[in-house]
Amino acid sequence: MARIALKENDELSPNTLETVQAIEASGGDSSTMRGLAHSQALFDNYFKFYIPARAGSSIAEELIELVRLKIARHNDCFT
Repeated sequence: MARIALKENDELSPNTLETVQAIEASGGDSSTMRGLAHSQALFDNYFKFYIPARAGSSIAEELIELVRLKIARHNDCFT
């Protein structure tokens, strides 16, 4: 399986670093953000979509979580 190296703090843009540090300070996992940071344009556009979607403003948050879990299980990723 291919692996994407996760960006270190000194490789992140200031805005991304601030977001990553906030996630980690709250006990969250910043690996998705660190992986997507390889392409700042992808990162910015993805989170313009993801944050409102995850908040349940376009799709019910429960459905998003069920789909996320199904995809993880399908890929043998036990999150």
